Amino acid sequence: MQLRLPWLRSRLPLLAIAAWDALSILCSYSLVYRLRLGSWWGQSDEAFGFAIGWVCLSYLVGRYSKESFQQPLRKPWRSQTLLVVLLLLVGVQLHSWLFRVLLEDTRFRGFLAPFLSLTAFASLAAQGWARQKFYRLQQNWLLVVSRKERLVLEQELQIDRLRFGREMVPCAFCSLDQMQDALCDGSLLGVAVSKSTLQRHPAHAELLRARQQGLKFSSLDHWCEDHLQRIPPELFDPDELLVGEGFQLRPGTFNWRLKRFGDLLGSGLLLLVASPLLLVAMLLVKLGDGGPVFYSQTRTGLFGKELRIIKLRTMLQNSETNGAQWSPTNDPRITTVGRWLRRFRIDELPQLWCVLTGEMTLIGPRPERPSLEAGVVRAIPNYCLRHWLRPGLSGWAQVCFPYGASIADTRMKLSYDLYYLRNANLLLDLLIVLKTIKLVAGGRGTEPD
Repeated sequence: MQLRLPWLRSRLPLLAIAAWDALSILCSYSLVYRLRLGSWWGQSDEAFGFAIGWVCLSYLVGRYSKESFQQPLRKPWRSQTLLVVLLLLVGVQLHSWLFRVLLEDTRFRGFLAPFLSLTAFASLAAQGWARQKFYRLQQNWLLVVSRKERLVLEQELQIDRLRFGREMVPCAFCSLDQMQDALCDGSLLGVAVSKSTLQRHPAHAELLRARQQGLKFSSLDHWCEDHLQRIPPELFDPDELLVGEGFQLRPGTFNWRLKRFGDLLGSGLLLLVASPLLLVAMLLVKLGDGGPVFYSQTRTGLFGKELRIIKLRTMLQNSETNGAQWSPTNDPRITTVGRWLRRFRIDELPQLWCVLTGEMTLIGPRPERPSLEAGVVRAIPNYCLRHWLRPGLSGWAQVCFPYGASIADTRMKLSYDLYYLRNANLLLDLLIVLKTIKLVAGGRGTEPD
């Protein structure tokens, strides 16, 4: 069984920084403990608690975000570290208050202040080094593509520039006829080649010679996976489903059964833990306008079969009498209570029942309404391939792209769904769960940009 992890390669520096932060916490704690109390601290639950708290809070405020590291230095990335320190201090004070132990000034001055200062300094130094070492835009990728493929990729890169405010992946385009001159560029990091351009072309020998000399090469679809974290639907070859690598999430396979076990365990625990919150939300919806608490919709499920989902009602009654439509920014149909329920995804909790019954999964493409899909299928190539996966509560598209409210947004969502179709595995699901927690905690991703 081949495990594909293209999403992990670009995040290795971030994981290294998280590990460095945890080690810095333990070392700083040990050093200050030695200087303050005259002995080494040994194994202290408090030190490990600080390490876990620092890493978790750093992730939630965005210190381990790839996009954050690629922003210009004038961005307030240092303030994120200060925020983590302040949150940890609040947590320590709250812990002391709960256990009726006041946080004395001498303890703060003599231990916590130097301990957290050392940790913050070590973490900021690692971040600054990582920015210079791993995320400098100094070398280009050369993309050898057809004219049609170039138009698609230029559109993708433009979308990223608009979203992140800068060029995330420096690259240049050329055809096979221009290859010889382009390979002379000494700043090239690698070459991504479209398979369709290589068929019986004399430049093939030139490419082999460049690879023998040490230049990195990649297929175009692998380059999209590594650098865009998605596969544009126009560039996806359906034949890959038959002969390509990946695509391990198929009915009857071990991965399929393991995912189903995780769905049963996870949805059961979530329903148990969230039941008090769900009851309060139901009461608020009922008190809001006296209307029904739940709202049901028909969605497209696995292999195109229809399924019925139930959500907490967040819109005014009879808000879709004119037919299904996408929800725009500041949708006037959404109630005041419904806006808060949507912001923190509480309205989605009843769908956990669909996960228990097997119609949905915790992680997978979001199911869409058939009435909206009718026009999408004609406008976007390979759209129906997303139906090869069981629909989910959250997914790679939901954590990587804002709320979609148009065909263009749906196309972008599909590019992430195709990525997930090819690379789905337990580790990617765990990453999506973490990113979902981060989005829900920040109340983001529920409105169109």
